[in-house]
Amino acid sequence: MLYITGIIISFFLCLLLLGKKGKTAADYVLAFWMFWIGCHLSLYYLYISQRIYDLPFLLGLAVPMPLAHPPLLFLYTAALCRGTLPGRWWAHFLPISGCYLYMIPFSLLPVEQKIWVFQHKGAGYETFMFLVNIAINVSGVVYTILAHRLLRKHRRVITDLFSNEENVNLQWMQYLIYGLAIVWIPVLFGNDPLVFGAAVLFVLFIGHFGIRQTGIFTNPPALQLAQEHYDVPGFSFPGIKTESSPEADSLENTAAPSSDKKKYEKSGLSQEAAEALHRRLLSLMTDGQVFRESELSLTDLAARLDTHPNYLSQIINDKEGKNFYDYVNSMRVEAFLKMADDPKNSHYTLLAIALECGFNSKSAFNRYFRKATGRSPSSFLNSGMPQ
Repeated sequence: MLYITGIIISFFLCLLLLGKKGKTAADYVLAFWMFWIGCHLSLYYLYISQRIYDLPFLLGLAVPMPLAHPPLLFLYTAALCRGTLPGRWWAHFLPISGCYLYMIPFSLLPVEQKIWVFQHKGAGYETFMFLVNIAINVSGVVYTILAHRLLRKHRRVITDLFSNEENVNLQWMQYLIYGLAIVWIPVLFGNDPLVFGAAVLFVLFIGHFGIRQTGIFTNPPALQLAQEHYDVPGFSFPGIKTESSPEADSLENTAAPSSDKKKYEKSGLSQEAAEALHRRLLSLMTDGQVFRESELSLTDLAARLDTHPNYLSQIINDKEGKNFYDYVNSMRVEAFLKMADDPKNSHYTLLAIALECGFNSKSAFNRYFRKATGRSPSSFLNSGMPQ
């Protein structure tokens, strides 16, 4: 009954994902993954129920199927982090494609012979089975590590692009990878009932979070910046061509570069242009107080300053000594402290003030406030703020 439940849920989630509005590349990968898991569970159920012999044309199809799961984990993680699939994504499926090509002569055998081979645990194909098992074990370990590295990189990327990370940090995906790493232990020892039982739980977990996950990079500039940050071993993630802007154009009019000018020479931004951009940034943030917008992103802010996001990120890093996330949230904390210290705001809760200053949730506010001050908001305020 457990496996039947997993089969039904897998195909149902596949249909839900394909019917989802605003589908992303990650949604398509997950839909195919759910379909593949449903097929894999179906073949395993037919095997343990002995019904596979009533459908001899299916014999052997499940042998290479585990080779697809690790690449799908990696590609799904990459699609979530980057917004698109990496180039040459199809190359990840060359091993499983090679296995099925090798199995073509087996599929053409007489039914009785195919059943005999299957009942005798692959007699005559021992070397092939051994190599497939090695490939499954190695790919599981390698792709789990690659997916983990991508998520670590993603956590650094989002602090350069977003001011709030509640919906973009993919923490649930990190838990999923840890869980798969644990599940892979019985795979190494060939404990099929435990592996397929865990697969059903996996379907429930990833289906719930995967359907709820929205696109992270929803506009072309943000998508280009995200792709520029990632570099997965074996694959080339192209960067972006720097667009022309007033800051870059002013480079032609600069004199011989000083040591500060050399710092910006590589990006095409002159010292004078950098100073001018920094002044406009400070004016927009302090006078316009755009940091109060909870969904403010680097690309949004760059558009308002009529500059390229790369230039803006460089200015924030060099002039403020912070990434975009820390820069914006430190201003939110300062605004919060001023509002909380004002007697006319005493009838507001701390959360209401925090939301007014740009934080989008209580957890995000508490987490960053503790990071900035080392204490909780209530503890900090009760002890008296420094004058």
